[in-house]
Amino acid sequence: METECLQQTPLLAAHLRHGARMVPFAGWNMPVQYAGITHEHQAVRTGCGIFDISHMGEFFVSGPGAGRWLNSILTNNTEKLQAGQGHYTLMLNEQGGVIDDLIAYRTGEDSWFLVVNASMIPADREWMSARLPEGVNFKDDSAAWAGMAVQGPNAPSVFETVLPGEALPVRNGVAEFSTAHGRVIVCRTGYTGEDGFELFTEASHGVTWWDLVTAAGATPCGLGARDTLRLEACYPLNGNDLSPARTPLEAGLVVFVDLEKGDFTGRRALVAQKADGLPSRLCALRMVDKSPPPRAHYPVRSGGETAGELSSGGVSPTLGSGIALSYLPPALAATGTRVDIDIRGKLWPAEVVKKPFYRRPSA
Repeated sequence: METECLQQTPLLAAHLRHGARMVPFAGWNMPVQYAGITHEHQAVRTGCGIFDISHMGEFFVSGPGAGRWLNSILTNNTEKLQAGQGHYTLMLNEQGGVIDDLIAYRTGEDSWFLVVNASMIPADREWMSARLPEGVNFKDDSAAWAGMAVQGPNAPSVFETVLPGEALPVRNGVAEFSTAHGRVIVCRTGYTGEDGFELFTEASHGVTWWDLVTAAGATPCGLGARDTLRLEACYPLNGNDLSPARTPLEAGLVVFVDLEKGDFTGRRALVAQKADGLPSRLCALRMVDKSPPPRAHYPVRSGGETAGELSSGGVSPTLGSGIALSYLPPALAATGTRVDIDIRGKLWPAEVVKKPFYRRPSA
């Protein structure tokens, strides 16, 4: 894809100034690395890193019945959230397959802020708009926002520096601030396995906030480190580990699916699958020997037969070994099971291990 056809992040000037290597991603021109993936990975594990997430979508939903409507199209129970709280949830098709995974935040009694995946913004917008009931307002305001994920054990101190006197939201919380540099929404979730927060700012003020956060000690990090970090934490990537052909039960995300809350899109298919037994499970695989990096779509073999393929894979900087995710039949999904990964025609042994590969010491 030519660079001219890609959408440009509001933070592009900051990336170029920091010497980022830019690559196409989900229709955007995004930084894949600065000083290097391993350096950036370790900066997040030991200090603090900042990622550009401006490509992700920002939807706003409001009006009487907004929460009830969201509860009918998302898997988690939005009615359990109080204002200032958020949670991970999924949007399913009628067959129970994953359209998208997202974070839903309740910002008021009848107001909601949704953060969706970049590649799914048009599809999510169309899907939700087609099901919008009377009296509920929906707005895709993605173009108006810049987004930054500030991650690592030092993230709270960075927050105190850039927003002195303000309170960092509790885990899975959300808060909005009026500042000298415009309106700011702060969410405390993350996609790295570390503590941290997301900072959503008016697009025109994005570079200012990026500069403030890096001046406070955050290391610029790209998509490469974001992928190794999330894979160590076993966070699924939509389009790789999640798809319309797989249910959240197969993906091991049952904790984010409330089958008892009442009807929602895809529920009947999930109830039936739960009763019949899961056809596959998303498993964590660790390479037994030093091997070439395992990558998505490499075949997984057992007993001379193909048992599946990798949905994600790479080398873990923390563990120093290859790690991957793959949907496997239940008979192969138990911890300790050995399988082989076909890497360019050669079989390399791997073992099913307990998720996640990495858990931060305080978690």
